[in-house]
Amino acid sequence: MRVIALGIAALVLVGVAATIVYATLIDTKELRYQTQAELLNSTRTTAGAELRSRGVPLSTALSCAHMPGWTDAKMRVACTGTTADKKAVQVLASGEREKREHYYTILLDGRPIVENAHCLGTDCQKQN
Repeated sequence: MRVIALGIAALVLVGVAATIVYATLIDTKELRYQTQAELLNSTRTTAGAELRSRGVPLSTALSCAHMPGWTDAKMRVACTGTTADKKAVQVLASGEREKREHYYTILLDGRPIVENAHCLGTDCQKQN
């Protein structure tokens, strides 16, 4: 019985140590934009760059605003605009502090052309 108890204790200790090593050394994922204001300002340019890279020119720069209900832990931004050929553009951006991830969706005339992407435009090039 004692050997089994020691074996279980050793497994638990190894699991705890592995979790600590992962959390401190391996899991280095961070939010690209730490604040709501940073997410708002960056979404305008990165979404515009993403649309241009897909051959969708805008007639004017995107207009972005804070979405109702955003918090420091769950950032939310919505942008709207019009393409050169008068199609409606809507961009939804979010940042999840707990998951340390951003998500982006771009709708062109109500149809998704980007869905739940982790980066847009030049931000994607920075990761590579």
